[in-house]
Amino acid sequence: MLPKSSQFVFGERRLTDSRIFAHTRWDALPVVAALLHCAYFFGMFYLFPRVPLWVMLILGFIYSVSISWNINGISHNFIHNPYFRSPLLNRLFSLLESITVGFSQIFYECIHMQHHKGNADRPDDHGETIDWISIYKHGDEGEAEHPLKYTFLSFFREDPKTVFKELKRKDPREAFWGIIELALFVTTFVTLGILNWHYICFLLPFYYFGHCLSYLNGYYRHYGANPDNPIAWGMSSYGKLYNWIWFFNGYHAEHHFRPKVHWTRMQSFRDHIVDQQRAADVRVLKVPHALGFVDPDLRAANRPRRHVLEAEPAS
Repeated sequence: MLPKSSQFVFGERRLTDSRIFAHTRWDALPVVAALLHCAYFFGMFYLFPRVPLWVMLILGFIYSVSISWNINGISHNFIHNPYFRSPLLNRLFSLLESITVGFSQIFYECIHMQHHKGNADRPDDHGETIDWISIYKHGDEGEAEHPLKYTFLSFFREDPKTVFKELKRKDPREAFWGIIELALFVTTFVTLGILNWHYICFLLPFYYFGHCLSYLNGYYRHYGANPDNPIAWGMSSYGKLYNWIWFFNGYHAEHHFRPKVHWTRMQSFRDHIVDQQRAADVRVLKVPHALGFVDPDLRAANRPRRHVLEAEPAS
């Protein structure tokens, strides 16, 4: 448990004297990155009839990676700490993200907040999880689902109706805007298809693969973690280049422990709780999350240790 003063320091919303940004001017970096990502998305359409196919294949693969990069960095940080003081700017940014990444930012926020409620929990006696995207939801005997199944099937398991009902229950106005965002990105894709149907046939596989990469990233942010211990709910990866590019997405154990800590303060927060993490045997990836399958410390033989802990009688 953190001292009360530390909880306040790291849990409060960081304020700035900027008239534009709500927390820090450093948020200009993810905002500019989002604008460039949107330009890249439309730039691919422009280049499609003008460059060789091999060039487009490279650009398409980069687009796939950039979807995961945006979802897990730019979009994710925006959910927890909206970048702007102005509600209008936050709304416009949400619309921009919905077009660029290809799904509603508001729907994503709802799914992600449900993820934080369950924190990759295991199924209950009825086979249900609080976390809709828990890696244990479709696993066998309390184990995580196979990474390939989770990566490539999760996209088709998304249930917009359930998300909409939850949004409508909480805030009908946000549910309405979520539908607007869905309609906006679908309209964008349909328009691109009408203008050049060859292009949309080219784009859709990379679009799907990009979301698969996002699920792969999410899988290894929790595989090997301990869903029964708050400080160990997530798996972190501390590579400097990875965290600079992905806006400190690597600090995932810290993020689940204190979701409102701003991305610019993750490293100092980790330094503050590192002794607690070591005492709780919080595990760390040696590679970026999306490459977790090559980490030598994530062998299958390590998985059952949580069930051993569960079987121990309470003292």
